[in-house]
Amino acid sequence: VQLQASGGGLVQAGESLRLSCAVSGRTFSNLYMGWFRQAPAKQREFVAAISWRGGYTYFADSIEGRFYIARDNAKSTVYLQMNSLKPEDTAVYYCAARRGYDSSRFAQTNDYNWWGQGTQVTVSS
Repeated sequence: VQLQASGGGLVQAGESLRLSCAVSGRTFSNLYMGWFRQAPAKQREFVAAISWRGGYTYFADSIEGRFYIARDNAKSTVYLQMNSLKPEDTAVYYCAARRGYDSSRFAQTNDYNWWGQGTQVTVSS
């Protein structure tokens, strides 16, 4: 499975970005998808996840309703819409994919089988 993340960049606080992650090599609708981020000198942390058909979404508490996750199974792509960005959102953002049908496993890095290469998001104050 290959995951290609894109859409990162440099923005000012309060602005928005939309990240995309295109997936190939496996039936996308069978994959549980997640987004994580890793800031310098910090561990990779959970941001958001979405179930196979998009009916369930989950977010880290730190997101506070500012981000949205969506998927387009016809395009084999998952999105992360990030609004009201803050300097503390600065990190490399990674998309991840998980096989299997256990809906309780989505917030830990070792829940996922495949990872994208990451895309840098920098938010200036």
